[in-house]
Amino acid sequence: MSQTDLEATFTQHAMLVAWGQFAQAIGFIQALEAIPLHQKTYTHRPQTKVLEFFAAVLAGLPHLKDISRSAHPLDQDQAVARAWGQPAWADYSGVSRTLQELTLDEARQIVQALETISQPLIDREVTLALRERGYLVYDGDLTGRPVSNTSTTYPNVRFGHMSDTVHLGYQAAMVSMHSPTYGRLWLEVSPHPGDTVSCTQAEALVLAAEAQTGVRPWRRTDLIQQRLLSLQAQEQALQASLARSQQAVERAQGQLQKTLAQVQYWQQVVGELEAVYRQKQRLERPHSRLAQARARLQVQQRRVPRREKAVTGALKRLERCQAQLAALLAERQTLEQRLARFEQENAANPAPMRAIFRLDAGFGTAENVALLMEMGYEVYTKPYSHRVTAGLRRKVPPAMTWTPVGANAEMVAWAAMLVGKYPYPLDVALERFHTGQSLRYSTLLHYGPDPVTCDLPGWFHTYNARQTIEAGIKEGKQIFRMHFLKVRSEAAIFLQEHFAAFAANLVRWAACWLQEQCVQTPAEGQRLSAAGVKELVQVAAHTSAWVIWQPEGCLLKFTDHSVFAGTSLQASKEWAFQLPLPLFKSCVFAPI
Repeated sequence: MSQTDLEATFTQHAMLVAWGQFAQAIGFIQALEAIPLHQKTYTHRPQTKVLEFFAAVLAGLPHLKDISRSAHPLDQDQAVARAWGQPAWADYSGVSRTLQELTLDEARQIVQALETISQPLIDREVTLALRERGYLVYDGDLTGRPVSNTSTTYPNVRFGHMSDTVHLGYQAAMVSMHSPTYGRLWLEVSPHPGDTVSCTQAEALVLAAEAQTGVRPWRRTDLIQQRLLSLQAQEQALQASLARSQQAVERAQGQLQKTLAQVQYWQQVVGELEAVYRQKQRLERPHSRLAQARARLQVQQRRVPRREKAVTGALKRLERCQAQLAALLAERQTLEQRLARFEQENAANPAPMRAIFRLDAGFGTAENVALLMEMGYEVYTKPYSHRVTAGLRRKVPPAMTWTPVGANAEMVAWAAMLVGKYPYPLDVALERFHTGQSLRYSTLLHYGPDPVTCDLPGWFHTYNARQTIEAGIKEGKQIFRMHFLKVRSEAAIFLQEHFAAFAANLVRWAACWLQEQCVQTPAEGQRLSAAGVKELVQVAAHTSAWVIWQPEGCLLKFTDHSVFAGTSLQASKEWAFQLPLPLFKSCVFAPI
């Protein structure tokens, strides 16, 4: 069959056609269509409208109505529908109704399908990273999804800190992995109410990363045992302090009761003497028995407030000591349970691996850093409290030599230092930044085998390489339009979060797939192969091309009106790649 005999269709969304073919190649469309949805089919199936919603996210449409009301409506592009295996697209109003009626259980099934499709690609990147570098690098963060402060139609919204302001909306906890092939892969995204704070999400991010990659480090049970011994000594000291506090309360209460008894006694004596003096019509002189009794009564009465205050103070000290002991016992119980769990996880982990977790200061509480250390991770973070930085500034002598680490940044560092309330020694660095006529200070914390204090520029750049997740969050907001929530139901918001993360991964996967599929490499085509995610989504997905349909897929020929004029892409419905052997799998994880 000659090319002239093949059917050709015009499209205004060239890359969406290619991505639709790729979605079929990885089984995404087939998996989603197999999920039963409770809604009825009239003109379009509910699965078709969910796919259309994903295509809208993938195309970076800011609002759901842009499906039907943009300059080149997506729902009128038959080539895109065909590439995605659908007879036609629905109007945006139908998509909206389907998403509004979607249940949270159905949304979770769809997300489970995304994870199943992603798993072989993630597994391959894990294998490549461990083979090439010997460790994995994770980044975690929390980002805001603000809505109008006056809105009343979004479910479960709360006011919280978003972009340095307090706003109504949601928070999304996100974790990514550094991929040798694709640069950044999203592993997990979890929506939360807007008042959620970073320090509550550290363990959840770590567990989500382990669940997606299927690998984990060797748990540091020795650190927990060391911490339990320290708690045992603290408990003994607190028990002794508690006993002393109880004795002090008893002593103060005894003195108060004695004073009150004295007040009562002298009140009775004064009353009896007053009766005698009235009966005998005697005058009360300054040194008479009645005057002396009154004086002693006043002395005892003045003692009562002091005795009551002493009792109150002793009770407060006792309560404070009891609270400290209760907190310590709760911490010990938590550590004992963690130790038992980690021992079981180590026993079921035949292939522990090395991994680095980078987090910003919002996650850097003493308990979070200790937990990550005990879970076996090498940690790069900043302290949660600004007091750590203030304390370090006082430790730096005036003659201290600062090491340049950036254009306007310098550092000094201390190895294996106990700082603040952190239970284990950490590598600590004080940073200062020259900003005009002023200096700004910050602190870096590190735990792991790398001697970072001997290479301060390397430490500085390793931590700041976590900007990759910040760039990913910015990409999601500005390219996949996550700064606009297209939907207003809990299930649909949950689905949009996961669709945006999956779309960012899919664009990167498809870029490698298309390079393998290219039928020619003209000079004009180099621009498309070198295009970034932003250009692919905002330009290539909204440019014109002729689609020549073939039995195994289609051929895209960009028109002369396209910025990619002269470029052709072969898009097949098949993609073959080498699956990794499960040599590095730590274990099989149960869903979180």
